[in-house]
Amino acid sequence: MTSTSEQRERLAVVGPGAIGATFAAVAQRAGMGAVPLYGRTAVGGITVHPDDGDPVVLAGEVRTAPEHARGPLDWLLLAVKVHQTPDAGHWLRSLCGPETVVVVLQNGVEHRDRVAPYVGSATVLPAVVWCPAEGLDRRTVRLRGVPELTVPDEPAGHRLAELLVPGGAQIHVRPDFHTELWRKMTMNALAALMVLSGRRSGVFRRADVRTLGLALARECMAVAEAEGARLDPAFAEQMVDRLATMPPDMGSSILFDRAADRTLEWDARNGVLCRLGARHGVPTPISDVLVPLLAAASDDPN
Repeated sequence: MTSTSEQRERLAVVGPGAIGATFAAVAQRAGMGAVPLYGRTAVGGITVHPDDGDPVVLAGEVRTAPEHARGPLDWLLLAVKVHQTPDAGHWLRSLCGPETVVVVLQNGVEHRDRVAPYVGSATVLPAVVWCPAEGLDRRTVRLRGVPELTVPDEPAGHRLAELLVPGGAQIHVRPDFHTELWRKMTMNALAALMVLSGRRSGVFRRADVRTLGLALARECMAVAEAEGARLDPAFAEQMVDRLATMPPDMGSSILFDRAADRTLEWDARNGVLCRLGARHGVPTPISDVLVPLLAAASDDPN
């Protein structure tokens, strides 16, 4: 890849929240120029503030009207919440062509099945997002560490690494991507305990929450292994310990959504465990309790 304007690959972001804005900043630093942003609310001057670096002001403004779609693109980063994917379908259809790679920066384990109906013959590249970014308001994103993605060992995955690593991201290309997907899925599922307690990661330092977290992580492992993932026997302890040793004020996007009384990604992060567990005959007693509570917390209060 090259960063010259004549050969620069065209890239855009659908969903300029904390994750979308962060990777737009990565692409801008990698020489992609003003990255077009597509979303529901017109916003200009979004700034990403790394804790250990200089702020990056995104040159592109958020485009909201369908006629503003300028495709087909080479790369499209899809960063809307899972349940917002159908509403983003018009952007996907307008911006994608046969040569487009759609990088799915979403939670869950069903990336390709979820996105494929909206992108025609474009390539769908699932990604595991490890990115400690928090939206402080519509124009301000705090980035507390290095943004990372894990992608499958496929040509598009290697090309994405070449494209974004110069912008300061870490891109891990993994042959056993399926297992990596379930590693993140377990972390996502554990975040439900933050939502339901109303507390950030420090809550995992409580002995009783740690015990509950271990039981939930082991439940995730059982479903993951039934789905073909290969996890270390100590994986559950490692995940809970990771949460317990994070800065105690570290949060999760689903916790931030709960605090703002927004719709939650409860199905992609937790409901899927019940669905897949039932398919394989794997009991999911803890998820069977948590999921209705998460769904109720997500209901429109009106």
